[in-house]
Order: sequence, then structure tokens, then C-alpha cells
Amino acid sequence: MGKLDGKVAVITGATSGIGLATARRFAMEGARVFITGRRKKELDAAVLAVGKGSRGIQGDVADMADLDRLYAVVRDDAGRIDVLVANAGGGEFAALGAITEEHFDNTFRTNVKGTLFTVQKALPLLKDDASIILVGSTTGTTGTPNFSVYSASKAAIRNFARSWILDLAGRAIRVNVLSPGSTLTPGLSDLAPAGSARDQMFGSLRAATPLGRLADPDETAGAALFLASSDSSFVTGTELFVDGGSAQI
Repeated sequence: MGKLDGKVAVITGATSGIGLATARRFAMEGARVFITGRRKKELDAAVLAVGKGSRGIQGDVADMADLDRLYAVVRDDAGRIDVLVANAGGGEFAALGAITEEHFDNTFRTNVKGTLFTVQKALPLLKDDASIILVGSTTGTTGTPNFSVYSASKAAIRNFARSWILDLAGRAIRVNVLSPGSTLTPGLSDLAPAGSARDQMFGSLRAATPLGRLADPDETAGAALFLASSDSSFVTGTELFVDGGSAQI
């Protein structure tokens, strides 16, 4: 018997990395999973990887029409949401002095605006006692050179959880933040060009992690399962780090 048997889960940004690993874990544990992504080819491949009746809805979380279309599909197909994982997000390096308005707008558009309206537009479908998981980052807590805009966007995610548990207290909806550290995902690899620069970046990240390695996305998916399931029934407003200790020192 799975920990999410009979549950309906929506996971944004689930075509690769942590989002895809979480979708696969949830499906293995019995959930009916709806996933989103902006690129159709990658989304179709992710649906095949998740299997077990999963459904993909193409769209951008910062586009209100796309979110409306997502939730119309979920409403018509499932009628409710038990678990919502607001995972879609991204960022690029830019040092203070080189930050452009476009860089700022693109990062906050997806990471902050996208997360906010992913949750707000889901409210009519969320069951009382549902679990909302906001995917943050260790960078929301620690200082990170050349990454301040992304880091600030993830700090906003942390406060969303603190505030929303008060807004949703009457419905007993839990809101928690899942904050990965350095994880072997395509998104991390894309931050540095292939070759010696990427090797140097990965080496620095390993050295800054007490466990001495980068995480596998499946490890973060296991933590997401905890927050999604009844195992965390009295856990809300918290930030769960899956970081090998990197943000704790």
C-alpha cells in the first residue's frame, strides 16, 4: 500500500530534475499525478517516465491563462487536489553591477509570481487538509556570490509559507518549504558551460557540503514524499533542507 494511494497531486516544472523525480516517486506511492512544463517534447517524455496514469499539461506558471487551463484540466479529470508541489523555477548568475532589469524580471516572474499564482489559483480545488509544498533553495538562507536575484526570489518563497499557513489556518491546509542544496540536475549543469568550468563549480559545491557530494534528485523526492504524506500531518510552516548540511554551517 502506497503512502499516497488515492491522492491527486499537481507538480509544476516536472519535466526534469527534482520535479520529475518527485512525480515518479508520488506515482510509485499511488498518487494520480498531473505535471506541467513549458516544452512539449520534454513534457511528453516526462509523462512516459512517470507512467501510471499521469497527465501532462503544457504551460508557463507565470502565465495566468496557462494556469487557468491547468486547473480546468485537473478539475474536469480529478475534481480536487490533495498535494500541490510548486516546483517550477530557475535562475542565472549575475553579479551586482551586472544585473539587468530583464534578468530581475525573468527570475521573479517565474519564481515568485509563478509560485504565488500557482497556489492561489489552486485554492478552489485544494481539499481541506491538503499539503502544499513550495520548492525553495539553500540560497534563500545563505549568501551566494553572483546569484543574489535568484537567492532573493527563494527567500520570498520562505516567507510565503510563513504567511500562508495563517491565511489557510481555517482549512487546515499545510504549507511547507522544501529547500534542496546542490543537486545533480540539468538546471545545475546549465549554470556553467561544459568542461573545466563545470568541473570546478561541482568541485566547489562538493567541498562546501559536509557530506562531501551532490544530491541525487531522488533524495529530494523522498523528502517531498514525507511532506506530502500523513507522516507529516502536524508539520506546517517549516523549511526542510535536503542539502547535505551545506546551509547549516
